[in-house]
Amino acid sequence: MDLVYPARLSLAQLPTPLQPLQRLSDELGGEHRLWIKRDDLTGAALSGNKLRKLEFVTAAAQAAGCDTLITCGGVQSNHCRVTALVGAQLGLKVHLILRGEPDEVPDGNLLLDYLAGAVVSCYPRRQFTAELELLYQHWQEHYEKLGHKVFCIPIGASDGIGIWGYIAAAEELARDFCAAGIEHAQVVCASGSGGTQAGLTLGAALHPVPMDVWGINVCDDEAWFLNKVASDVADWQRRYSADRPAPELEIRVIDGHVGPGYGRAEAPVYQTIQRLASLEGVILDPVYTGKAFHGLLQELARGRFAGCRDIVFIHTGGIFGLFPQRGHFQLSTQQ
Repeated sequence: MDLVYPARLSLAQLPTPLQPLQRLSDELGGEHRLWIKRDDLTGAALSGNKLRKLEFVTAAAQAAGCDTLITCGGVQSNHCRVTALVGAQLGLKVHLILRGEPDEVPDGNLLLDYLAGAVVSCYPRRQFTAELELLYQHWQEHYEKLGHKVFCIPIGASDGIGIWGYIAAAEELARDFCAAGIEHAQVVCASGSGGTQAGLTLGAALHPVPMDVWGINVCDDEAWFLNKVASDVADWQRRYSADRPAPELEIRVIDGHVGPGYGRAEAPVYQTIQRLASLEGVILDPVYTGKAFHGLLQELARGRFAGCRDIVFIHTGGIFGLFPQRGHFQLSTQQ
């Protein structure tokens, strides 16, 4: 089909590199060629995958004449931090609705939220979960009474607008594959709000791209993500392609690697982060990419991708999530 993209702002530094993980591939026996798509390098202070989504979301906000963005996430949300920085870049007011109690001294993403000038409202986890729609409504009405026009962005910018970022990224991957001599790839990403996986899955079908897309969920379970990816794609279909039949998609979720829960990891994940940093100079985080990459290594050991030559991991960013969890790393400072 002829794909017509909606309005888009140029915020990200694209294309991002597709980097071979040669030493790790050799260490694992050489059956697979492992690659990493460096979307941690999109720009705006190492903003990761969310910046691709916000190119389309903020364009929609500007087209609607909005001057205020409201969005939500955890206290250490990568998405909220990127939104705060992009809002500062574009001259838009940003209000963040955050889940959980902040540290007495802001660290990581929360520190950057404040530096970027975002207004931050933190709520206990139970209240956030039960009342999120009411909280959005409250703050939207607050700003509208002050004469502002508000654009509300869902968690992770994961909806029919935001997934355009990774529909476009799928097209970029097709060019990467040609340059690298990749005939067919297994593409793996962390799934937290589902939008990156939805965009890649839909993009692979629309362009088309010779790849199978897998999401390793870092929260919830397989059923939740099967539904969420399908829901985001359906939202895209309603907004942009209602007069055409929906493409047939296979949504693939690798469950079983959530560990103790969202934002919490066990010792092997921290060890994997240290292993990749020392072996390839690539930094992962314990919330998304570290957990998903550790899950990928476990799946490789179990034979899930036996016979598959090329495996591409999407590095979705999140480096600032390392710092609040610095105490979990076993670091040697001896010379």
